[in-house]
Amino acid sequence: MNKDIFLSNSLGGKKEKFTPINKNNIGMYVCGPTVYDDPHIGNARPLVIFDLLYKVLKCKYGNKSVTYVRNITDIDDKIITASKIRKISISELTNSVIKKFHDDCKYLFCESPSYEPKATENIKLMIEMISELLKNEFAYESDKHIYFKVKKFKDYGKLSNKKLEDLIAGSRVEVSENKKNPEDFVLWKPSTDDEPFWDSPWGKGRPGWHLECSVMSKKYLGNTFDIHGGGRDLIFPHHENEIAQSICANKTKSFANYWVHNGFITMSKEKMAKSQGNILKINDFKNKFNGQVLRLALISAHYTQPLDWNDKLMNDCQNTINKWYDCYVPVNKKVLIEDDDLQPLYDDLNTPGYIAILHKLFEKAKKGSLSDKEVFTTACNFIGLLQEPKEIWNDFKKGKLAIPENEILSKIEQRNKARNDKDYKLADKIRNELLDKGILIEDKDGKTIWKIK
Repeated sequence: MNKDIFLSNSLGGKKEKFTPINKNNIGMYVCGPTVYDDPHIGNARPLVIFDLLYKVLKCKYGNKSVTYVRNITDIDDKIITASKIRKISISELTNSVIKKFHDDCKYLFCESPSYEPKATENIKLMIEMISELLKNEFAYESDKHIYFKVKKFKDYGKLSNKKLEDLIAGSRVEVSENKKNPEDFVLWKPSTDDEPFWDSPWGKGRPGWHLECSVMSKKYLGNTFDIHGGGRDLIFPHHENEIAQSICANKTKSFANYWVHNGFITMSKEKMAKSQGNILKINDFKNKFNGQVLRLALISAHYTQPLDWNDKLMNDCQNTINKWYDCYVPVNKKVLIEDDDLQPLYDDLNTPGYIAILHKLFEKAKKGSLSDKEVFTTACNFIGLLQEPKEIWNDFKKGKLAIPENEILSKIEQRNKARNDKDYKLADKIRNELLDKGILIEDKDGKTIWKIK
């Protein structure tokens, strides 16, 4: 693939040609989950989007040339609160949620990242970064808290393209009597007797959330790297704070060169959020839908745009995948996708454009040869679809039938008898009853066959 990759870069607010620092060593860091509750589809969208970007980068530059880091925040105030509410230990809570998160990643057919560091495994490095910020007078100590001096970093707000005053006015800023200025954010905080702690030069405590990502990205990708990703809600304050503390601690001109943010998932045009009471957990879909259906739904709109969630979206995606499986064939050899077909993905991950191409390839495969079916299947595989044999897809559908298979066969037998008796009204009634239960019957070559709609 000789075509260039373009990405919407929040740092500058426009689509830009992607030019890596080193094409043989591309680094991408994506903010992972804070493991205090089961993952929801708002978490699923960046999972799938950045999994797709990972695939595109590897296609362009080679599998061994891309390092994808996605962290796990396993110490945070939300985690401490959740463990107390549930009356279980923090480790019991975080281990349980991490397992569910990994199960959800498999369900969504996401590849594992190159590295998946946990915050608790990198506390020593966090203490070192704080010490460096204190030494360079970008931070200060106040009653065993360490705060970052926001006003000393002249470029604060550059990612959001807003002035500091506007950012503070339009957002929730942590209030504390220990701060010298309201905009300053915490790097280290003391722990109470019933909270987890680590020893530090400033006493027993734990790191601030923003610091964790700065340290873990540096550990695996260096002081400056190519792409930093996450949801749009992380731009302020999280990503602004990451930039400030990283540049000041590492004494660099930049932190990440491209900032890629996915839009919100909405319901009835309202942002999906716990405060709204409209959260849908990934686990809620597992009994009804194959993970490929949810994956297709999550990429059905361009990643920069909001994605409005509804039952029609899921049903449409279910029907699309079901139809596409009619042209599925196992691909045992490497089948190349045409550059022109991949072009939408290179142009800022234009998934709706690529899905439109898949529909065209499907129509060609439906009428064409085995090689056409191989090209179509390969093109679907590239974005994580048609990943399972048709038998598994059909078995999943059968398991969700509203009517047992033996009853279906009995109904077909009754219908055929009615047709033989020229009781076409009864035959049509039985056909419609099966159709209402998701069963489509077809008369072909003197036989009646059935399939799931």
